[in-house]
Amino acid sequence: MSGNIELLNTTLAATRAADRAALIAYLPAGFPTVDGGIEAVKAVIAGGADIVEIGLPHSDPVLDGPVIQTADDIALRGGVRIADVMRTVREAYEATGVPILVMTYWNPIDRYGVERFTAELAEAGGAGCILPDLPVQESALWREHAEKHGLATVFVVAPSSQDARLATITAAGSGFVYAASLMGVTGTRASVGAQAQDLVGRTRATTDLPVCVGLGVSNAAQAAEVAGFADGVIVGSAFVKAMLDAPDEAAGLAAVRSLAGELAEGVRKR
Repeated sequence: MSGNIELLNTTLAATRAADRAALIAYLPAGFPTVDGGIEAVKAVIAGGADIVEIGLPHSDPVLDGPVIQTADDIALRGGVRIADVMRTVREAYEATGVPILVMTYWNPIDRYGVERFTAELAEAGGAGCILPDLPVQESALWREHAEKHGLATVFVVAPSSQDARLATITAAGSGFVYAASLMGVTGTRASVGAQAQDLVGRTRATTDLPVCVGLGVSNAAQAAEVAGFADGVIVGSAFVKAMLDAPDEAAGLAAVRSLAGELAEGVRKR
């Protein structure tokens, strides 16, 4: 079975044709439980998310701040496995028809096996993977199998990336480019900053791929600001925090659905 890179491409093309940015939500698999995590994905999509990233919980999440680390720890202590990540992708995709990607560090894929991981992700209906710590120059094996299985390979660029490096990264990627809005880890911020707009402009000079911005966006005003210059707005920590702060799972689902609605309105107001 082929993965859903074309669904991802057509979704991003449709939001661009509608003259707006896509809202991309991130939630970790297995948080607060595997079943609860699947319901949370459905909730953010019901609220207005166009695309969802499913995080593969990791014991050493170097890009993630304390909010996502806390959720990852809950998932790992609950016994989450890669099979649960695949189940989350499958059930979320089958229920909604929305492009679902996995965001993961490289080590779990390397241990699991690249061919096995890509084949299972495609079979689950996944659209691709975001790989924040896989160097482009070491990515040939992954890209070969991802392309074979119809999966996007999304690389992360940062404000520190030089123009020549940006060109190398974007030439190897597919689906979209994940532009980290600032140097540092994930988390909500009071301001997204001018660095992100500069990075988007420099990245666009190297590629026709959509450029989507993550790290720091937590409310409708920030979403609208980023949507003014980016093709997609990626929000993770704010959704996870809403779940963590809720008194129970039902309240958490209502909170993430409501937040998704506010953010979806924000990306349409750019």
